[in-house]
Amino acid sequence: MHDDEAGRIRALAEILREFDLDAIRVRAGETEYELVQREPAPAGAIMMAPGTVAPVAAPAPSSNGEAAAPPAGAAAPANVKRITAPVVGVFYAASSPGADPFVTPGARVSVGQVVCILEAMKLMNEITSEYAGVVSRVIPENGQLVSLGDDLFWIEP
Repeated sequence: MHDDEAGRIRALAEILREFDLDAIRVRAGETEYELVQREPAPAGAIMMAPGTVAPVAAPAPSSNGEAAAPPAGAAAPANVKRITAPVVGVFYAASSPGADPFVTPGARVSVGQVVCILEAMKLMNEITSEYAGVVSRVIPENGQLVSLGDDLFWIEP
């Protein structure tokens, strides 16, 4: 994401909060931005996704028993490759409730392997690994809302 695009999104989010709007949709050239304030997500949580789609209710978060996420801005070890969220959405570690997670800490992954699903505006996006290696950390909890660019996994070669 370019700085000017991030600035536009921040400005739209500020308008959303300032005027207590449920949603805002703006087209800038070929790109369309839609920000939706989700309920019952935590106060101030905002969802953004390009495209024209209807908002959805947030699913109830559930814990998958993994270690707590590192504090915001926590630095990954130097040799770690990061898999980051390509969209804003709800993180799902498995294909369905009760199913085994796609990957867990210590699991070996290969390039192109599905590691999680991000639900963005009722679209289920399979996220694949760009790296081969061992999963050293799963950052979000199952059902957690993640933002564009948030770390999802740390992969060690």
